Amino acid sequence: MKSEAVVNFAPKSGSVEIREIPKPSIGEEDVLLKVANVGVCGSDLHQWTADHSWPVNYPVVLGHEFGGHVVELGSRVKGWKEGSRVVSETAAVIDPDSPLSRQGFYNLDASRKGFGYGVDGAMTRFVRVPARCLHRVPENLPFEQACLTEPCSVAYNAVAMNSNIAPGDRVIVLGPGTIGILCAAVARLCGAEVAVVGLETDKARLEIARHYGCEAIIGDATEWGEGRDGLGADCIIDATGASTALRTALQLVRPKGHITKVGWGPQPLGFSLDALVQKNITLQGSFSHNWPIWEKVLSLLSSGQLDVKPIIGGVWGLSNWLDAFERMHSGKVVKSILKPE
Repeated sequence: MKSEAVVNFAPKSGSVEIREIPKPSIGEEDVLLKVANVGVCGSDLHQWTADHSWPVNYPVVLGHEFGGHVVELGSRVKGWKEGSRVVSETAAVIDPDSPLSRQGFYNLDASRKGFGYGVDGAMTRFVRVPARCLHRVPENLPFEQACLTEPCSVAYNAVAMNSNIAPGDRVIVLGPGTIGILCAAVARLCGAEVAVVGLETDKARLEIARHYGCEAIIGDATEWGEGRDGLGADCIIDATGASTALRTALQLVRPKGHITKVGWGPQPLGFSLDALVQKNITLQGSFSHNWPIWEKVLSLLSSGQLDVKPIIGGVWGLSNWLDAFERMHSGKVVKSILKPE
């Protein structure tokens, strides 16, 4: 059996197309998942435009934000059955014996390979998934929302785990993309006052940020950041794809404040970091997520405490992947979701 798939086939801009691929075969510790929905991530767009900064195993099926039903189980898989509603983590390949994996931080394992760049992802009908990656989806949570557990987990890790945020803090999020808006939503859950900052072209996405009780700012956020005591914001979350945003973060953060960088930016910095020293700032990177984060996020999604419906700009069939990509890339929607036919 063959299925259509969205395949990134070369390191050149526009090198993505629909191809027919065979149904994956699974190992004894894998399951075969029939994909219900898959979210389009900014990293999928970066591979499409060939301005990414990570190695890709070409050709590869895109897509790492996904959920669906188990349709086949490996001989050593326990705790799951055919028909189980699940979402999958992204760490498709890890070294279980590495020191980081043994501590539960397999997301930081140097040998890690993820769906959609290291191994075939889920923009197709069937995907092979290690059973260790699976999480059960509550019955009341539709797959259109459940497939966004992954970006929600990125935001949860960046904000709730890696940022020093307390109720009443003033937090500025740079970049109103999916991760930026979700970071803002999680910061609001932490009790912070939040502003989301973007460009003139981000007006539509900034309006989505207002749904989460955030201030929407185009351009300079200095006045808002200094609004309490003139010293700046307690925490800046850099969710942009530009390295130069770190300079803005250093300007906006208060002395002894915190900057969390979650957005990728391959460009060289080209500016002084003296402000980091002078202000006594904590600069924190945040990457990916692990098992307990996924469980907490699924609880937040199913309870309605974290609502992803405002960011969903539409659902497209797999054959219409290009429209879904273009609308998200242009900023017309925050998040595009695909549904394999």
